[in-house]
Amino acid sequence: MTTTIHPSAIIAEGAKIGADVTIGPYSVIGPNVIIGDRCILHSHVVIDGHTTLGQDNEIFPFAVIGKAPQHVKYHGEASTLVIGDRNIIRENVTMHPGTEVGTMTTIVGDDNMFFVGCHVAHDCIIGNSTIITNDAMLGGHVEIGDFAYVGGNSAIKQFVRIGQYAMVGGMTGVTADVIPYGNVFGPKASLVGLNLVGLKRRGFDKDQISAIRRAYRMLFADEGTFSERLIEVEQDYGDVDLVASVLAFIKEGGDSPLCHPERQG
Repeated sequence: MTTTIHPSAIIAEGAKIGADVTIGPYSVIGPNVIIGDRCILHSHVVIDGHTTLGQDNEIFPFAVIGKAPQHVKYHGEASTLVIGDRNIIRENVTMHPGTEVGTMTTIVGDDNMFFVGCHVAHDCIIGNSTIITNDAMLGGHVEIGDFAYVGGNSAIKQFVRIGQYAMVGGMTGVTADVIPYGNVFGPKASLVGLNLVGLKRRGFDKDQISAIRRAYRMLFADEGTFSERLIEVEQDYGDVDLVASVLAFIKEGGDSPLCHPERQG
């Protein structure tokens, strides 16, 4: 197999195209773009800026990757967008590079799926094997952990962290950090439990799931302060890997508060 570039595609001088790449009709590739081996670009794909694609990515029509970020303090600095391997990027997806007010780079890992119309803003960090569904909006500096799921028409506020294996329900507005394995839903997201279905699908055994459920109930109980409950969870379940990852996420902190269950009454 050899690289195939449709005659109507425009490849700027300086762009680096790997082996066995397919570039469809009317696609436009900028001069500072690097495309890895075996990538497939369907028709009308735009890739620009200082953008690097790994291997085996597939990008569908009208996706726009690497154009200038939507930030009033962006002044044309040579920030980057780095995309890993085996990602599927569907129609009308937009991804922006970083900014000098952030880390100067946006990072997308491996094996992710970006559904129609979703947006990845400047300075985001996306892990591996995530699913970002239709029209989900990720604000600047958002971090998404491995195997997380973001439902359609959701909006993630800038600087929010979504932990690994977490689930964000459709049409949810997320303004606070979501713990690993958490499940959030609502116009202003609140924790509604754990992503138990996701954990079972990913092969976690009953003992692990039971431990994280007990830790979750203790952590978000009504008695005592959150700091006191955090210490108790670490003492009782800190040696369980799933619980340890939640504790590490909380202790690491961030620029956003932590998402809690909605209190009744």
